[in-house]
Amino acid sequence: MIDLSESRKEIDEIDRQLVELFERRMKVSADVAEYKKRTGMPVLDKGRERAKLQTLKAMASNDFNCHGIEELFTQIMSMSRKLQYARLHASFGEEFRKVDSLQRKDARIIFFGEKGSYSEQAMKEYFGEDAAGEPSASFREVMAKVKSGEADYGVLPIENTTTGGITDIYDLLTEFNHYIVGEHVVKIEHCLLGLPGAELSSVRTVYSHAQGIMQCGAFLRKHPGIRTVEAMSTSGCAKKVHEDGDRSQAAIAGRRAGEMYGLVPLAEGIQDNDKNSTRFIIISGRREYTKDANKVSISFTLPHESGTLYNMLSHIIYNNLNMTKIESRPLAGRPFEYRFFVDFEGNLEDPGVVNTLNGIQAEALDLTIFGNYKTV
Repeated sequence: MIDLSESRKEIDEIDRQLVELFERRMKVSADVAEYKKRTGMPVLDKGRERAKLQTLKAMASNDFNCHGIEELFTQIMSMSRKLQYARLHASFGEEFRKVDSLQRKDARIIFFGEKGSYSEQAMKEYFGEDAAGEPSASFREVMAKVKSGEADYGVLPIENTTTGGITDIYDLLTEFNHYIVGEHVVKIEHCLLGLPGAELSSVRTVYSHAQGIMQCGAFLRKHPGIRTVEAMSTSGCAKKVHEDGDRSQAAIAGRRAGEMYGLVPLAEGIQDNDKNSTRFIIISGRREYTKDANKVSISFTLPHESGTLYNMLSHIIYNNLNMTKIESRPLAGRPFEYRFFVDFEGNLEDPGVVNTLNGIQAEALDLTIFGNYKTV
């Protein structure tokens, strides 16, 4: 009968040798990094790695070990590259200008929606109650006016705790190549808003943004006689109900919008989730970040190969960074291929962040840094 204690002793000895060999390999990898730094050679050599894996797999005695060796040495090579990226000391903070704080006084700001919108609320809570922003009817218009220089900053929703990411924003960020310089979270408390004298039982049509309708699904299902109509913004819908003067119409929007347009709550707190909140981003055409910035937003595309997403995310894990968001959007003309958007905590001057970005930039097809900012 096999002696388990003896087998464990043998495994312990083998593991000790593996640790010694691993450290020896990493020392050689550090020497390779210095050579590549002097000569300008890239860290990643896909041809060399593929050939090396084939050679190693051929040494295995059976198929199970062959797959195991491929997985083991893929990880070892990945760790070797991470060490080399760290030794190259490339900086990403230099691409952005570090500032003590954002320009707030006399800033020209454009926000999505009509006056009274949640975006306006986010703007005032972020920039101050005295901030005077210009309303916009569409996400694209906000992006375009920041691009043209008509506005210094734009305020847009990007994610909700109930309905998830707002995909249009991710697509527009890529198209306009703006930078995220700030973030603010607003607690969303929806009301069913109607004209004074209206009653819930008389409402036949409800207007709201698609997000507002989705966030109040349970309430609307309890009132099957109400028809929902999607429109551009919750505050714009409140304005429409006010202008139409029809008591059979109502809007799903915030109390602030109701007060702005003389509407009264027919029902309050109708969102499905009591903790319903929306993240708003502050965008700018300027590459800048505040010295206390603690979140990085990036996007990248990948070779359409097995394990590539895992390899990208492993840079975040290996550098002990906390990933807070991942979103994917389809690539035009490339069926079932995607651009990935990732948020993680850190500052562009942190060594772990620099190492992560170096690794992703070298191994992805492309890398875009959308910004480094602080949540307020």
